[in-house]
Parts: sequence; C-alpha cells; structure tokens
Amino acid sequence: MAAPRYKTLVDALASDIRSGRLAAGVRLPTHRALAAREGIAVVTATRVYAELEAMGLVSREQGRGTFVRDLAVPAGHGIDQQAIATDAVDLSFNYPALPDQADLLRQALREVATSGELDALLRYQPHRGRPQDRASIARHLGRRGITADTDRILVVNGAQHGLAVTVMAALGAGDVVAVDALTYPGFKVLAQALRLDLEPVPVTADGPDLDALEQLCATRPVRAIYTMPTLHNPLGWVMPAADRTRLIDIARRHGPLLVEDASYAYLAEDPPPPLAASAPDLTVHVSGLSKNVATGLRVGFVVAPPALVPALERAIRATTWNTPALTTAIACRWLDDGTVDRLEAQKRDDARARQVIARQELAGLPQISHPSSYFTWLALPDDARADRLTATLARQRISVSTAEPFTTSKHTPQALRLALGSTDPDRLRSTLRTVRRVVVEDASS
Repeated sequence: MAAPRYKTLVDALASDIRSGRLAAGVRLPTHRALAAREGIAVVTATRVYAELEAMGLVSREQGRGTFVRDLAVPAGHGIDQQAIATDAVDLSFNYPALPDQADLLRQALREVATSGELDALLRYQPHRGRPQDRASIARHLGRRGITADTDRILVVNGAQHGLAVTVMAALGAGDVVAVDALTYPGFKVLAQALRLDLEPVPVTADGPDLDALEQLCATRPVRAIYTMPTLHNPLGWVMPAADRTRLIDIARRHGPLLVEDASYAYLAEDPPPPLAASAPDLTVHVSGLSKNVATGLRVGFVVAPPALVPALERAIRATTWNTPALTTAIACRWLDDGTVDRLEAQKRDDARARQVIARQELAGLPQISHPSSYFTWLALPDDARADRLTATLARQRISVSTAEPFTTSKHTPQALRLALGSTDPDRLRSTLRTVRRVVVEDASS
C-alpha cells in the first residue's frame, strides 16, 4: 500500500533537513504556499509541519513562520547535562558551589559516624521523614516566615521530587494547570509525563499577568497554579506583596491549588512573605537544598494543607519509599547549626558578584535578571536565531540554553538563558565575553 501523500512529503523534507540541503535557520514556505506548491490541502500542509516539529527538525514561531532547526544543538538546548562535552563551559545549568563545601561534608560524615544513630540510619524511615528531621525543617521554615506544624511537612528527595509527588497527589491526567508563559523546564517535563494540560499565562516585569490569570480561571477549570513568586526561573522577578495578595484572592475565588516553588527564593533578601505563609490552606510549598547547599544533596521538603498530606505520603511511598536517611541527617544538622544560613548568605554574595560580571561583559545587550540570581535572560534581536547562536557557541565549547525549554506558549521568544553559577568567576568573565561577541557578530552578519 502506498504511503499517504503527506507522509511522503514529511519524509522528503526530513531528508533534506538532515542532509543539510535545507540549512539551519531557513524559513520554510507558509502553510498556504506549501499546499499550493505540492497540490495538497492547507490542513495537510499544517499536518506536515506538525510532524516535522514533533521530530525536532523544525520550530514554529507565531507571527514569523516555520524554521529549520540546527541539528548540531544538543537535545534540550543545553538543559540536558548528558549532552554537554566534558571540556565545555556550562552556562546552561546551575550547580553553584563554594570552596569549603567538601570539607563541610567530611566533617559532617565524621559527626554522623560517631553520633550513635548510624545503625538507625541503615533502616527504612517513615515515608514523610522522621519527626526530628521534620522539626528541623519546621524551624528552618519558621525563619523564612512559614509557620508549619511538623504534621504538614514531608521530607522528599529534592525539590523536583517534591513537585512530582505534589502533582501525583493533587492532580490527574487532563487537569488544567496555569503556568507562566516562561517557566521552570522541570515542571514542563512532569506535566508531559503525567499528561497535564498546561495553560500559559503572559508575563510582566514583576510576575504573571494577573488579569489574564483571572480570565483563564473564569473560563477554564483550572485545578492548580504553578508559580515561583520569589526569584522566578528564568526571569528573576520577585512578585510584589500586593500581587501575591491578589493571586491568593484569585485562588480563593476560583478554587485552584497554589503550587509554590521556592528553590531559588533564598537568593532574594527580605522578599514579601511566601504564599504558604499567607494562605497555608491553599498552598503546597516546595523547596530543597540543591541550590543553596549542593546539587548532590538530594533533600527537599514539602509543606502542604493537612487534607493533602496522606496523598503526598502515598506518592512518596510509591516513588522512593523515603528520602535516604544519611543525607537527610546531614542536611538537618546543617539546618540546625546555622551552616545552611551561612551558605545561603555566601551564595547571595557570590551571585551578586557574578551578576556584576554579566552586566559588564554583556553591556549593551538587553538582559533581564535579579541582582542576586544565578542566571540572566538575554533577549535577542527579532531577526536572530537562538538555535543558530547556540550551535555556534557549542562549537566554541560553551553550552547555553535557548528559550525553548522554558516556553509553555505557542510563541518561543528568541533569547538565551545563561546560568552563571557553574564555573569560576574568571572563566565566567571570559566566556561571557565570547557570548557577547558571537551575539553581536550574528546581529551584524
């Protein structure tokens, strides 16, 4: 049986793209022009481009057209660490570390080894964590404005695991979740795996467009709002107190659960109170110690409304049974003895210094960032192609991310998200200088 006409056309275009006969960055004909050229219906042309996009060969940009993607760009545009060469400078992923952290771990391991609880740490732990560990987390949260009984706290295997069990416990396939039009890629991955229906909310300089969110909640059955009110990734905003109050009011009137991701919140000094402090009955607060302490320390915590705790506990049991007891014991020691507070203060200073470097080396280019964050958003000219720039930088052993992993709307902006926390300051300076040169040369070519 002969293949359908559109399949033949898909195969032919895919072959041209993979062979280089259609070069990266080339704008393909409009749907109507392709239909006229090939003698097919416009709806069939749309289907052709949709299949090519699903294959990762083209990208569609609202108002601009369909473009051939650069196949030299690693999968995930730098978000996938496995695709990064070992000798490359990684500006795609943050794993900020301080020089003395290895010594801290050595000392902590000695203390645990002589503490008398080592035998207990070899056994299964309660699914939500030991009471003494949850008490340490409660004290830590209290210093950040969240008053929570230990019964509302669950220990998880990092913030990403916290988001995963929250979605598993509170949502189901097909549920509508409101998200920022640019948001954390890890939540997008969860949504795809668990078949959530993400509805993008336009963004402003200070946070989500709350008028648009209100309209969305009035017209669709939004079950949850995923938000990063304190130091948004990737745009770095800190939502003002008045906007937080309005966001909570929207949730109260329309019923969605608030999922508050606070992974980078420690970098903002004196922010408004977390949503979980003002609306504990509506909010699941998720955070961890990967960014403020170390990415290898996979300890996180979830604070939830009491009614949701049993379902969260079941989700933890189904995924990891319990967080590894040894790393949790070390983490809670550091929460109690002030080590985490000290590391957070040092990393805020470190991030501020790196932002100064970014402003200096990227001078003249439009940046969006928080003055003490570990990333900056570099908007590109309208005629620029982020994937082309990413491929050019990759050939110079520099890994960056485009906007694609962060985008939830149909329109993917031409931009680069640069992580500043994964290389030493001197190398960061020279690398950003190269990034600036490549962007400027591309704009003038």
